[in-house]
Amino acid sequence: MALHLEPGMRVVNPARPDWGQGQVQSVVGERVTVNFENAGKLLINARLVTLELAA
Repeated sequence: MALHLEPGMRVVNPARPDWGQGQVQSVVGERVTVNFENAGKLLINARLVTLELAA
């Protein structure tokens, strides 16, 4: 995971811009729970998905 994520950070998944911005809820190892505007709460494997900080 290139980006150090912490709860409360605002992120986007550049591969899925339709999800909108998300707020990190929790980080446990490579498992990141993010609550996205248009997709709801999702569990992301940070090894497979690169999240970016929201602008």
